[in-house]
Amino acid sequence: MSYEKKLPGWVVPTLELGPILLFFLVFTRIKDETFTILGNDYSGFIVTTAVFALLTVLSTVLIRVLAGRISRMQMFTLVVVLVMGGLSIWLNDEHFIKMKPTLIYGAYGGVLLFGLLRGQLYLKSLMQSALALTDEGWRFLSWRVAGLFLILAIANELVWRTQTTELWVTFKTFALTAGSAVGMFYIFFKAEKFMIQPDKDADKTDDSRPSA
Repeated sequence: MSYEKKLPGWVVPTLELGPILLFFLVFTRIKDETFTILGNDYSGFIVTTAVFALLTVLSTVLIRVLAGRISRMQMFTLVVVLVMGGLSIWLNDEHFIKMKPTLIYGAYGGVLLFGLLRGQLYLKSLMQSALALTDEGWRFLSWRVAGLFLILAIANELVWRTQTTELWVTFKTFALTAGSAVGMFYIFFKAEKFMIQPDKDADKTDDSRPSA
């Protein structure tokens, strides 16, 4: 995806990962605490969820200011965080925010699969300005990225439904983040064979022309 303003490559990923890492750090500090707010008792996890939602809003605003725009994926992620986090806080129920990664990864994977079944390359429309691939390459990439997202969605469901909150927070912070990054790197590396090479002959000067 491209941005209106040119930024160092580390800026946007750092802003996207910042709220996730801070979520983990805040949770480890207050996980055993109970907070009474307006007469209601909230666990450290619910309070951490509120902090995470606020940090995600601030991160998205910073990306918009620094980069000049935000992508549809970033906007969708923000909406899911606010909806699921808001439900967790409002209903004082941690289950909703735990389902957030499932919804996000599941939606991304499902949309890509839906497009492929319709003969559409949605990933190409999102990334063609940054990556030059043949249509075969985009199909190769789309199938595998969709599969990766769906695997991550299923993994999140299995962990949050069967493990403790503390283990899930660690899994979400490190395993899902690393799995997504390593998986995407490997998939894009394998797709390199479908790269469209620039036509070097077009840049050569024709020295065979007769002189005047």
